Amino acid sequence: MIEGVRIKRLKVIPDERGMLMEMLRSDDEVFEKFGQVYMTVAYPGVVKGWHYHKVQHDNFVAIRGMMKVVLYDNRKDSPTFGEINEFFMGEHNPILLHIPNNVVHGFKCIGDKEGIIINCSTELYKYNNPDEFRIDPHDNDIPYNWHRKDG
Repeated sequence: MIEGVRIKRLKVIPDERGMLMEMLRSDDEVFEKFGQVYMTVAYPGVVKGWHYHKVQHDNFVAIRGMMKVVLYDNRKDSPTFGEINEFFMGEHNPILLHIPNNVVHGFKCIGDKEGIIINCSTELYKYNNPDEFRIDPHDNDIPYNWHRKDG
């Protein structure tokens, strides 16, 4: 696993009324600090990425559909420099994925309905100076192909 990436298995508490799922608590090992919470949606087959943050750490939970989240360690001083990690998360695998700063990441909706990710980031989004650096999803030096792997 890429240095600094962490997974938290999420506990789903169902009852006859529905269910509750805690995503991130301030007493969790993966919790660092609170910046903001936002939702992002991807339509089936759509790739959103690549990007990274120089300061912000992300905490992704896919709450609808299934998402393939891919990480690339582009940190030259990291013991896992050059590593790729794939995580399949969502309705069939309820996890929180902690993504450290400077780790390049993106995701693809792999189901037949839109996928929704909730992110509890460590920093506020600064509209006039965003901590977000984008890389083209297909034309880049990242050794990854977003195509489905049949077989």
